[in-house]
Amino acid sequence: MRTGSGTRRARGGTGVLLGVVLLALTACSGSSKAEEPADEEAETPAIAITITPEDGATDVATTGALAVSAEDGALTEVTVAGPEGEDIAGELAEDGASWEPTEALANSTEYTLTAVGENAEGEPLTQAATFTTVAADATFSSYWNIPDGSEVGVGMELSVTFDTPIENTAEIRDAIQITTDPPVEVRGHWFGQQRVDFRPEEYWEPGTEVEVRFRIRGVEGADGVYGTLREDIGFTVGRGQVTTVDAAAHTMEVVRDGEPLRTVPITAGAPGTETWNGKMVITEKHKETRMDGSTVGFGGEYDIPDVPHAMRLSTSGTFIHGNYWASSATFGSDNVSHGCVGLQDSQGAGDSNTDAAWFYDNSIIGDVVEVINSEDDIIAPDNGINGWNMDWADWGAGQ
Repeated sequence: MRTGSGTRRARGGTGVLLGVVLLALTACSGSSKAEEPADEEAETPAIAITITPEDGATDVATTGALAVSAEDGALTEVTVAGPEGEDIAGELAEDGASWEPTEALANSTEYTLTAVGENAEGEPLTQAATFTTVAADATFSSYWNIPDGSEVGVGMELSVTFDTPIENTAEIRDAIQITTDPPVEVRGHWFGQQRVDFRPEEYWEPGTEVEVRFRIRGVEGADGVYGTLREDIGFTVGRGQVTTVDAAAHTMEVVRDGEPLRTVPITAGAPGTETWNGKMVITEKHKETRMDGSTVGFGGEYDIPDVPHAMRLSTSGTFIHGNYWASSATFGSDNVSHGCVGLQDSQGAGDSNTDAAWFYDNSIIGDVVEVINSEDDIIAPDNGINGWNMDWADWGAGQ
């Protein structure tokens, strides 16, 4: 009796213990199932590159139509190559999100654009498109006045002329890109519709290096009429020489880099044919040249076949030149010319000791000659390379 009773109690105790253990296991198992599994790391999206125009496009505009953009990454390189391997310059945004050209495309030309980019993980993508630009109805030519590699005086202005009227003046002006060392602001000013001149506010600093990028090719100057010029040139500004002609005192003072070189007696324009006042720039030099009054409105008054040491100051015929036909007493005392500035000289331009020969030998294209105290008006800024006679506030205004 006691043994059986004890056995039943033992079994009862074991069942309770197992129940507790099972309850504990059940509770732990329930807690584990409640935890969520860890999320997998999200994938980095691939870069997407968009090229405009699309591959195979034709009649593409030479300006304003070309662009590249990127999403979920950044562009690293964009090239646009023509049929002869010529690259079109462009600018990549700092964040690599976009690229655009900085010059026009040529007309009737097939280009291949290749864009390279990468996503945030550095995974690359290259995409390309080939397209053809629109044909021109007509073209215009461009000409400029400063030879590549030349040294010029501090008054030289870059003057660009065109063989047809330009309607889109701002676009053509901006297609002439000028950089300088040391840096200085250079502005363009239109005289009519076929000439634009460029200069800084003050005379150039001696020693300035100037680079000019003509990117007129493919720029529409008028409806359907496109430019063809794409060329780079450079020139250097030499020493700073400014000559002041006092028509009333009959003298000419030559100053170089702030130091007086020489004061020379002169003769200027006679009453009725006075010399222009104002700042003028030497644009041509001739050891000898013919001067015929009939070409500048003085028909029959003079025709001299061998004027020595002549340097042009205006389009209308103003020169500073040697004079061998006036008496020596004329220089420094009388104004007897038809508007030119005359210096004592000898016939044949062979005497290096004359004032005219000295000044000729010591002058370069781009030097400034300023006339003061004459009875005439100030010369027009487009009569020669004489934009220095226009206020800087008006230079380029509204264009």
